[in-house]
Amino acid sequence: MNVTNCLYRVVILMILQSLVAESAFIYNVLSFGAKPNGATDSTQAFVDAWSAACASNDSTTISVPKGRYLLPSAIKFRGDKCKTLDITFQIDGTLIASSDYRILGQANNWLSFERVTGVSIIGGTLDAKGTALWACKLAASTGCPNGATSLRFTNSKNISINGLTSLNSQMFHIVINGCQDVYIRGVKVNAAGNSPNTDGIHVQLSRNVAIFNTSIKTGDDCVSIGPGMKDLWVEQISCGPGHGISIGSLAKDLEEEGVQNVTVRNANFKGTQNGLRIKSWPRPSSGFVQGVQFIDAVMLNVQNPIVIDQNYCPGNINCPAQASGVKISDVLYRNIQGTSGRAVAIKFDCSATNPCSGIRLENVSLTYRNQVVQSHCTNVNGNTSGIVQPNSCL
Repeated sequence: MNVTNCLYRVVILMILQSLVAESAFIYNVLSFGAKPNGATDSTQAFVDAWSAACASNDSTTISVPKGRYLLPSAIKFRGDKCKTLDITFQIDGTLIASSDYRILGQANNWLSFERVTGVSIIGGTLDAKGTALWACKLAASTGCPNGATSLRFTNSKNISINGLTSLNSQMFHIVINGCQDVYIRGVKVNAAGNSPNTDGIHVQLSRNVAIFNTSIKTGDDCVSIGPGMKDLWVEQISCGPGHGISIGSLAKDLEEEGVQNVTVRNANFKGTQNGLRIKSWPRPSSGFVQGVQFIDAVMLNVQNPIVIDQNYCPGNINCPAQASGVKISDVLYRNIQGTSGRAVAIKFDCSATNPCSGIRLENVSLTYRNQVVQSHCTNVNGNTSGIVQPNSCL
């Protein structure tokens, strides 16, 4: 299935879900004992509301009215025993983690959904209060926990996230893992530019995912695309601060699924470390990247606007120092313009044993402080059309 069909399928799915949701039976978390005062632990109330909704035979809505709800610990919403295939979380309030980062920091996820079908999250704010944990990590202190992803969907299908705001996640903000037919729209992510490992939206081992009209300010990748991602559409996204939109890092494992059929349209990058990036570790791998389109992007003082890095090794510590086994092919960059933060605005550093192929540049215009911009190519084959500045090294 190509990306256009993926987009059509996901949008139609979500329209049908919204029509059904209008008649949903409502479970109000206040009725289960939740307190909107920001101080009383409301975990059990959310668990009980989920259990009630899950046991229903009809379309249901879990209502979270205005207020601040303390959810200090990890909560797992499981769907393998649910009767209904249509549960909507209507969040008008703010869900907050404990101010003591150690309580949540030992968990992998804060709010996680596993094996659910037909779950929609509408509105609301997640405040994971991750600033203290970032400070611990940035100070290179011993004993800092890894931290938790704020929202994670695993092995699920027919998922919608609309209008959600995620603040100060300890680790990743939103993770989509092993899912099918996912629609994300109007999401806002906000974390400090130096917050470590706080990727905005991470997708992997999934298919038919669409992300629209999203604003991400964070300390790592705005959108990160992991192994096994197929049929992804990203459109109207603003990124900055952050590390850009990245496919990878790949080649973490010898046996690894590929990334294919990815389209990114109308992306804006402001002051980011990277713009459009594909990265893999320099080690053997069965992985690949194929059928990627980067179309209509604007860069404003982006350090590395266009980059393929198959010698990825942050900090140059314990680098594998081998040739990447990841095969990168059929990648299009069309209508990319703006300003680079460095003289080398385009850098293709590909694998010696698996050179990049089918790399295309169409109408690319990047400048650097009114100076001559450069491109750099290693082990790459491709072509250009239209005006391409800097002059192509393909």
